[in-house]
Amino acid sequence: MTAPQRLTQRKREAILAAAIAEFRVNGFEVTSMDRIAATAGVSKRTVYNHFPSKEELFAEILNQLWASSVAQLDVSYAGDRPLREQLRGLLEAKMKMMSDVNFLDLARVAIAATIHSPERAQDMVNRLSMREEGFTQWVRAAQEDGRLTCADPAFAAHQIQSLLKAFAFWPQITLGQPTLDAADQARVIESAIDMFLACYDADTRRPQ
Repeated sequence: MTAPQRLTQRKREAILAAAIAEFRVNGFEVTSMDRIAATAGVSKRTVYNHFPSKEELFAEILNQLWASSVAQLDVSYAGDRPLREQLRGLLEAKMKMMSDVNFLDLARVAIAATIHSPERAQDMVNRLSMREEGFTQWVRAAQEDGRLTCADPAFAAHQIQSLLKAFAFWPQITLGQPTLDAADQARVIESAIDMFLACYDADTRRPQ
Protein backbone atom coordinates (compact mmCIF):
# COMPACT_ATOMS: atom_id res chain seq x y z
CA MET A 1 0.00 0.00 0.00
CA THR A 2 1.40 3.41 -0.96
CA ALA A 3 1.67 6.34 1.45
CA PRO A 4 -1.38 8.15 -0.05
CA GLN A 5 -3.40 4.94 0.19
CA ARG A 6 -2.38 4.48 3.83
CA LEU A 7 -3.40 8.06 4.60
CA THR A 8 -6.77 7.53 2.91
CA GLN A 9 -7.31 4.31 4.87
CA ARG A 10 -6.41 6.02 8.15
CA LYS A 11 -8.89 8.81 7.42
CA ARG A 12 -11.60 6.26 6.64
CA GLU A 13 -10.92 4.42 9.90
CA ALA A 14 -10.95 7.71 11.82
CA ILE A 15 -14.33 8.60 10.27
CA LEU A 16 -15.81 5.23 11.24
CA ALA A 17 -14.47 5.47 14.80
CA ALA A 18 -15.82 9.01 15.15
CA ALA A 19 -19.20 8.00 13.74
CA ILE A 20 -19.50 5.08 16.17
CA ALA A 21 -18.77 7.40 19.10
CA GLU A 22 -21.22 10.07 17.93
CA PHE A 23 -24.04 7.65 17.10
CA ARG A 24 -23.70 5.90 20.46
CA VAL A 25 -23.79 9.15 22.45
CA ASN A 26 -26.21 11.29 20.43
CA GLY A 27 -28.31 8.89 18.34
CA PHE A 28 -28.86 8.87 14.60
CA GLU A 29 -31.09 11.93 14.16
CA VAL A 30 -28.96 14.33 16.21
CA THR A 31 -25.60 13.20 14.83
CA SER A 32 -24.50 15.27 11.85
CA MET A 33 -21.84 14.70 9.23
CA ASP A 34 -20.29 18.02 10.41
CA ARG A 35 -19.95 16.64 13.92
CA ILE A 36 -18.49 13.36 12.67
CA ALA A 37 -15.95 15.27 10.58
CA ALA A 38 -14.92 17.41 13.56
CA THR A 39 -14.55 14.37 15.84
CA ALA A 40 -12.52 12.54 13.17
CA GLY A 41 -10.30 15.57 12.54
CA VAL A 42 -11.08 15.65 8.81
CA SER A 43 -13.06 17.95 6.55
CA LYS A 44 -16.75 17.41 5.87
CA ARG A 45 -15.83 16.97 2.22
CA THR A 46 -13.51 14.09 3.15
CA VAL A 47 -16.35 12.39 5.03
CA TYR A 48 -18.62 12.66 1.99
CA ASN A 49 -15.85 11.39 -0.29
CA HIS A 50 -15.87 8.16 1.70
CA PHE A 51 -19.58 7.97 2.53
CA PRO A 52 -22.19 9.74 0.36
CA SER A 53 -24.77 9.91 3.17
CA LYS A 54 -25.24 9.40 6.89
CA GLU A 55 -27.34 6.32 6.11
CA GLU A 56 -24.47 4.81 4.09
CA LEU A 57 -22.03 5.52 6.90
CA PHE A 58 -24.26 3.93 9.52
CA ALA A 59 -24.89 0.89 7.32
CA GLU A 60 -21.13 0.43 6.86
CA ILE A 61 -20.63 0.44 10.64
CA LEU A 62 -23.23 -2.30 11.09
CA ASN A 63 -21.75 -4.27 8.20
CA GLN A 64 -18.28 -4.10 9.73
CA LEU A 65 -19.53 -5.28 13.10
CA TRP A 66 -21.22 -8.23 11.43
CA ALA A 67 -18.18 -9.01 9.26
CA SER A 68 -15.84 -8.97 12.26
CA SER A 69 -17.92 -11.63 13.98
CA VAL A 70 -17.91 -14.03 11.04
CA ALA A 71 -14.48 -13.25 9.60
CA GLN A 72 -13.01 -16.57 10.72
CA LEU A 73 -16.14 -18.61 9.97
CA ASP A 74 -16.57 -20.84 6.94
CA VAL A 75 -20.30 -20.61 6.21
CA SER A 76 -20.19 -23.01 3.29
CA TYR A 77 -22.10 -26.26 3.69
CA ALA A 78 -20.03 -29.43 4.12
CA GLY A 79 -21.77 -32.67 3.19
CA ASP A 80 -19.30 -34.78 5.18
CA ARG A 81 -19.70 -32.97 8.51
CA PRO A 82 -22.45 -33.40 11.11
CA LEU A 83 -25.26 -30.87 10.80
CA ARG A 84 -25.15 -30.07 14.51
CA GLU A 85 -21.46 -29.23 14.36
CA GLN A 86 -21.97 -26.88 11.41
CA LEU A 87 -25.01 -25.22 12.94
CA ARG A 88 -23.16 -24.68 16.19
CA GLY A 89 -20.43 -22.76 14.37
CA LEU A 90 -22.96 -20.58 12.57
CA LEU A 91 -24.93 -19.81 15.72
CA GLU A 92 -21.83 -19.16 17.82
CA ALA A 93 -20.78 -16.49 15.30
CA LYS A 94 -24.27 -14.97 15.45
CA MET A 95 -24.17 -15.01 19.25
CA LYS A 96 -20.74 -13.37 19.27
CA MET A 97 -22.09 -10.49 17.22
CA MET A 98 -25.15 -10.06 19.44
CA SER A 99 -22.92 -10.00 22.54
CA ASP A 100 -20.81 -7.15 21.18
CA VAL A 101 -21.52 -3.99 23.21
CA ASN A 102 -20.86 -1.76 20.19
CA PHE A 103 -23.30 -3.75 18.07
CA LEU A 104 -26.04 -3.63 20.71
CA ASP A 105 -25.59 0.11 21.24
CA LEU A 106 -25.76 0.78 17.51
CA ALA A 107 -28.69 -1.57 17.06
CA ARG A 108 -30.58 0.56 19.59
CA VAL A 109 -29.62 3.65 17.58
CA ALA A 110 -30.78 1.99 14.37
CA ILE A 111 -34.14 0.98 15.84
CA ALA A 112 -34.73 4.47 17.24
CA ALA A 113 -33.77 6.00 13.89
CA THR A 114 -36.23 3.87 11.95
CA ILE A 115 -39.32 4.29 14.13
CA HIS A 116 -40.37 7.51 12.40
CA SER A 117 -39.00 6.66 8.96
CA PRO A 118 -40.48 3.58 7.23
CA GLU A 119 -38.22 4.13 4.22
CA ARG A 120 -35.09 4.15 6.35
CA ALA A 121 -36.34 1.15 8.31
CA GLN A 122 -36.88 -0.88 5.15
CA ASP A 123 -33.44 0.07 3.84
CA MET A 124 -31.71 -1.05 7.03
CA VAL A 125 -33.74 -4.25 7.19
CA ASN A 126 -32.77 -5.02 3.60
CA ARG A 127 -29.08 -4.37 4.31
CA LEU A 128 -29.03 -6.58 7.39
CA SER A 129 -31.00 -9.30 5.60
CA MET A 130 -28.29 -9.37 2.95
CA ARG A 131 -25.72 -9.96 5.71
CA GLU A 132 -27.71 -13.00 6.88
CA GLU A 133 -28.00 -14.53 3.42
CA GLY A 134 -25.06 -16.85 4.12
CA PHE A 135 -27.12 -18.73 6.70
CA THR A 136 -29.96 -19.18 4.19
CA GLN A 137 -27.51 -20.47 1.59
CA TRP A 138 -26.24 -23.04 4.10
CA VAL A 139 -29.78 -24.25 4.83
CA ARG A 140 -30.58 -24.42 1.11
CA ALA A 141 -27.42 -26.44 0.40
CA ALA A 142 -28.26 -28.91 3.18
CA GLN A 143 -31.80 -29.20 1.81
CA GLU A 144 -30.55 -29.85 -1.71
CA ASP A 145 -28.24 -32.52 -0.30
CA GLY A 146 -31.26 -34.27 1.18
CA ARG A 147 -30.23 -33.75 4.80
CA LEU A 148 -32.87 -31.15 5.67
CA THR A 149 -36.55 -31.38 4.79
CA CYS A 150 -37.56 -27.69 4.98
CA ALA A 151 -39.66 -26.49 2.07
CA ASP A 152 -38.58 -22.85 2.51
CA PRO A 153 -34.87 -22.43 3.39
CA ALA A 154 -35.19 -18.68 3.98
CA PHE A 155 -38.02 -19.25 6.47
CA ALA A 156 -36.10 -21.99 8.28
CA ALA A 157 -32.94 -19.87 8.49
CA HIS A 158 -34.92 -16.94 9.88
CA GLN A 159 -36.65 -19.27 12.33
CA ILE A 160 -33.50 -20.60 13.98
CA GLN A 161 -31.85 -17.18 14.14
CA SER A 162 -34.98 -15.78 15.76
CA LEU A 163 -34.64 -18.35 18.54
CA LEU A 164 -31.32 -16.74 19.45
CA LYS A 165 -32.63 -13.19 19.18
CA ALA A 166 -35.50 -13.96 21.55
CA PHE A 167 -32.96 -14.56 24.34
CA ALA A 168 -29.79 -12.72 23.33
CA PHE A 169 -30.91 -9.64 21.39
CA TRP A 170 -34.42 -8.31 21.98
CA PRO A 171 -34.35 -8.44 25.82
CA GLN A 172 -31.03 -6.57 25.76
CA ILE A 173 -32.27 -4.01 23.20
CA THR A 174 -35.73 -3.33 24.56
CA LEU A 175 -35.46 -4.09 28.29
CA GLY A 176 -31.81 -3.34 28.98
CA GLN A 177 -31.07 -6.86 30.20
CA PRO A 178 -27.40 -7.88 30.43
CA THR A 179 -25.81 -9.98 27.73
CA LEU A 180 -25.89 -13.71 28.35
CA ASP A 181 -22.94 -15.37 30.05
CA ALA A 182 -21.09 -18.19 28.31
CA ALA A 183 -23.15 -20.96 29.90
CA ASP A 184 -26.47 -19.36 28.95
CA GLN A 185 -25.23 -18.66 25.43
CA ALA A 186 -24.33 -22.33 24.98
CA ARG A 187 -27.69 -23.42 26.40
CA VAL A 188 -29.63 -21.18 24.02
CA ILE A 189 -27.57 -22.33 21.04
CA GLU A 190 -27.95 -26.04 21.79
CA SER A 191 -31.67 -25.68 22.44
CA ALA A 192 -32.15 -23.84 19.13
CA ILE A 193 -30.26 -26.57 17.30
CA ASP A 194 -32.35 -29.26 19.02
CA MET A 195 -35.58 -27.62 17.91
CA PHE A 196 -34.33 -26.97 14.38
CA LEU A 197 -33.11 -30.51 13.81
CA ALA A 198 -36.21 -32.03 15.40
CA CYS A 199 -38.25 -30.17 12.81
CA TYR A 200 -36.06 -30.42 9.71
CA ASP A 201 -33.38 -33.13 10.06
CA ALA A 202 -34.16 -35.68 7.34
CA ASP A 203 -32.72 -38.57 9.39
CA THR A 204 -34.84 -37.67 12.43
CA ARG A 205 -38.02 -37.36 10.41
CA ARG A 206 -37.45 -40.41 8.20
CA PRO A 207 -39.89 -43.26 9.05
CA GLN A 208 -38.23 -46.13 10.88
